[in-house]
Amino acid sequence: MAANGIKLNRFNVLGAIAAAVTTVGLSVTAVFSQTAGEIRIDGSSTVFPITEAMAEEFMAINSGVRISVGVSGTGGGFSKFCNGETDISNASRPIKESEIEACRANGIEYIELPVAFDALTVVVNPQNNWATSMTVEELNTIWAPESTVSRWSEVRSGWPDAPITLYGPGTDSGTFDYFTEAVNGDGGASRSDFTASEDDNVLVQGVAAIAMPSATLVSLTLKKTRDG
Repeated sequence: MAANGIKLNRFNVLGAIAAAVTTVGLSVTAVFSQTAGEIRIDGSSTVFPITEAMAEEFMAINSGVRISVGVSGTGGGFSKFCNGETDISNASRPIKESEIEACRANGIEYIELPVAFDALTVVVNPQNNWATSMTVEELNTIWAPESTVSRWSEVRSGWPDAPITLYGPGTDSGTFDYFTEAVNGDGGASRSDFTASEDDNVLVQGVAAIAMPSATLVSLTLKKTRDG
């Protein structure tokens, strides 16, 4: 870990900014009907691999149950959950007051279960050989709502005058909520000129697939890593 900053490995991954609890909300109806019928799950892409694995195990010993697992991001998952469209909502942040009210208005009762801790990381293309660490202040320079930074030389003196291509989680993602709060000081506050997706694989592939004739074109992305 760099002093007051975040160190990179060669994919490259800037080390975790912080850890957050990953939770799953279950409707009371789902809790009392787990041995027959259909269980519908949606929400965070971070929790998806855990949920998918558990769903397969559960269906293997409960042949009368069909479980569907979708990925629409934490916010999208809560929206469906509070509308009564799903039974379990995967989330990488706590439920918001507005979402609690939406569930209450629709008569949705639920319980929250912590299932893992996860770390928020920042990655750059492997051919980036200069950004081996970055401070939170430098991330803010790039991602602040008013930022127009488009070249690495604008982030730190001595870095090349090379363009930055930005990838990040979409606004329905719990990763987006946490990152913008931790880096920009306000959850949801971010520049908007970046390629967004709630699917981690889309972000990773986007960073990895950029055509780079030399080590000058790089990408910065946000990604959640699972640990637990």
